[in-house]
Amino acid sequence: MIVDSSKSKLFSSIGQRATFGLACLELIKKYKNLMVLTADVSTSAGLDRYKNKFGENYLDVGIAEQNMMGIATGLSTLGYNVFTTTFAPFQSMRCLEQIKVNQGYMKKKVTMVGIASGVVLGTLGYTHCCVEDLSIMKSIPGLTILSPSDGSEVVKSVFAAAEHEGPVYIRLTGGSNSKVVNTNDYNFKIGQPIELIPGSDIIIFATGSILGNCIEAANELKNDNNMSIAVINVHTLKPIEKKYIIEKVKNHKKIMTIEEHSLQGGLGTTINQCLIGNISSNQKILNLGLPDNYATSGEYSYLLEKYSLLKNGIKKKIIDFLKIR
Repeated sequence: MIVDSSKSKLFSSIGQRATFGLACLELIKKYKNLMVLTADVSTSAGLDRYKNKFGENYLDVGIAEQNMMGIATGLSTLGYNVFTTTFAPFQSMRCLEQIKVNQGYMKKKVTMVGIASGVVLGTLGYTHCCVEDLSIMKSIPGLTILSPSDGSEVVKSVFAAAEHEGPVYIRLTGGSNSKVVNTNDYNFKIGQPIELIPGSDIIIFATGSILGNCIEAANELKNDNNMSIAVINVHTLKPIEKKYIIEKVKNHKKIMTIEEHSLQGGLGTTINQCLIGNISSNQKILNLGLPDNYATSGEYSYLLEKYSLLKNGIKKKIIDFLKIR
């Protein structure tokens, strides 16, 4: 899927959720059998225009996520290319048994889109935050996990999921006025990470919208401290090209992972598993993410700052990590 780079700023200003709605407007041009299901989140998922224009290809089941997955499975069996969406904790956990049986065990092709994942809804408390979905959804056999970094990559993820043969979970993070990560078009391939910035002092693997902060931190450290920091966009958590990860870290003594997810079972765990038995004793790994607890609620920027996930916090973590021998 080629994404018009001139739309990157638009996607950034409206955020990943609203971009998903725009992507569906384009997707139905290619897939006339597209069926989008929501659990009372048409506005939150940016789908109002789609709903009004393609009412025959849209179904709102109300606040009934478990039922939504059963309906989605039936529609998939009938030959529809089905997308479901609601807020990430409800898309991933409230209907987990249905996902396990219908998408995991029965291998029915349904693309599940978890909106507002991470801590962007921190003002609503941890009932609406989602810091566990990667670890939970990764545990379902045969389920592909995508975590786009910006609006352009949301569009690419949606089209890739529609073309993919099996079930997919797409994790959408960040809010409106998010950072543009991908300024040029590129080949999006499920499972294949992308190097955004080359570097030699340290290598950073990151996923989701937090990549924008990683890029800012890397560029400032290069300009102010003459540091050479590689940044890798891991847009697919499962499957992942293990050989690529191993090859990329060969010449780096310091390896970091950064994510807006619990340190239990997310990107850090995935990279660590790739590297077990494949790094030398003088190489060190630092995993940066959210702690293994439900902490205080608060504004998005406050929570990111609290856990060193804003630009300045990431910079400090990099500097301190490079000092370790």
